[in-house]
Amino acid sequence: MHPYEVLKRPLLTEKTNLQSEMEHRYSFEVDRRANKLQVKEAVEKAFNVQVVAVNIINVPSKQRRLGRQVGHRPAWKKAIVKLAAGQSIQLFEGV
Repeated sequence: MHPYEVLKRPLLTEKTNLQSEMEHRYSFEVDRRANKLQVKEAVEKAFNVQVVAVNIINVPSKQRRLGRQVGHRPAWKKAIVKLAAGQSIQLFEGV
């Protein structure tokens, strides 16, 4: 898979911003078919950084209601990527 097919979007929340500043950990929504090796290669190619570790979480779908109508929010996959010391991703800086 191409790196931009694996990485869908960065996750920018208060928690992920603190993790990126303090621990050099960055969070992304990734393709549901991607594994840890594909995520590692995609981040290294896309941002020219060295990845030390990758953790992946499968977020399950959730039921949502609007009146009597019942629907589902789709399931998705989250990857938390730890970079080598002294490295950062410019996309997350200053947010």
